[in-house]
Amino acid sequence: MPRAFDSRLTPARADLAAKDLEGKVEAARFVEGRVFEVIDPHTAVRAAPAPDAPLLTEALKGERVTVYDLNAEGWAWGQLGADSYVGWLSTNALAPAGAPATHKVSALRTFGFPGPSIKLPPIEALPLGARLAIARVEDRLAVTRSGAYVPLPHLAPLDFIEPDFVAVAERFLGVPYLWGGKTALGIDCSGLVQVALTAAGHVCPRDSDMQEGALGAPVADAERELRLRRGDLVFWKGHVAIVRDPGTLIHANAFHMAVALEPFAEAVARIRAAGSEVTSVRRIG
Repeated sequence: MPRAFDSRLTPARADLAAKDLEGKVEAARFVEGRVFEVIDPHTAVRAAPAPDAPLLTEALKGERVTVYDLNAEGWAWGQLGADSYVGWLSTNALAPAGAPATHKVSALRTFGFPGPSIKLPPIEALPLGARLAIARVEDRLAVTRSGAYVPLPHLAPLDFIEPDFVAVAERFLGVPYLWGGKTALGIDCSGLVQVALTAAGHVCPRDSDMQEGALGAPVADAERELRLRRGDLVFWKGHVAIVRDPGTLIHANAFHMAVALEPFAEAVARIRAAGSEVTSVRRIG
């Protein structure tokens, strides 16, 4: 009998599945995927092919998507290359994969301009982590292969690694809470962890339960009370926070409806009062 797979990470439905899953899952037919890339600054990945369907996550510009199904209403069903998440994306946000990215956005947000002047009305607002194929540099502007001019100080080579992922998370302080969000327009708890850790060179899954199972090493109960360290991850069922210092957490949360700093003890007490206990603390190596 085919074993169970996490549906969030498995491109399989009753009517259709990825060709490489044949014999592993049950589906009416199996298809080869086609690789596209995200051309919008960021785009929604939804649970169903409709603009009002729940937001699962977001894909950022330059990210590869393996598409297995296209429908007549302008939706593509596929799997993200960065974290393997599966969902529906607007076909308007996708194009056949082009030249590999050479740089990524290292600022919290930046602009792409239609020409070599920052006085021109920008044509796009790019989030931290967006990937760009740079064709050339003109003075302090990098020109993408699609012709956008992006401030060079806001970019870093693709292999650049941020030295402190907590400092990356701190840049998002005050950003509104958005379930499924991954940008400075809105972000959720696990999105904040994923974006920050990815910028620091760590492979990080999307959802908090995946992160709890995959990241770091467990911190024993006795040690966590005395020696929390900057960068430790604190987990509850359905929530994750980052230790900023031994007494303070930074997390995107629905209580503040923003990325906020909160004393560790106050956060634990508040969330306990709502019926949830800390499930683990994980230390990133």
